[in-house]
Amino acid sequence: MGLDQYAYYETDNSEEPICEWRKHNRLQGWMEQLWEDKGRPGNASDGNPLGDFNCVPLELSEDDLDALEEALESFDLPETAGFFFGSDSYFWENEDGKPYPENEYFYKEQDIDFVKKAKQALTEGHKVFYNCWY
Repeated sequence: MGLDQYAYYETDNSEEPICEWRKHNRLQGWMEQLWEDKGRPGNASDGNPLGDFNCVPLELSEDDLDALEEALESFDLPETAGFFFGSDSYFWENEDGKPYPENEYFYKEQDIDFVKKAKQALTEGHKVFYNCWY
């Protein structure tokens, strides 16, 4: 058990995956703050029995993706802790057991690729969502 995260876009009759993460707690913190800033859509009053940002699809706009891209490039995702979130995702070691260079981290290339694919989906007229489960 742990923090599982995914992003997808909607087509007329399905959801198409864009990206998946596992215990990327800093991205989770950034998305949760965005959810708060958007007024907590899907919270308990909207039928989510948990009342928190868990199993709540968060629609992402182009402005949201631009802001995320800026946070990725400036190494500015917030430190985020949670029981199921694992250790700080900025400080995982690379496959050689060495720390990443300054302003780099395990998920950075994947995060940047996600933003690129999500923007493309928006350009094609689809809605893009982030969701998590822990």
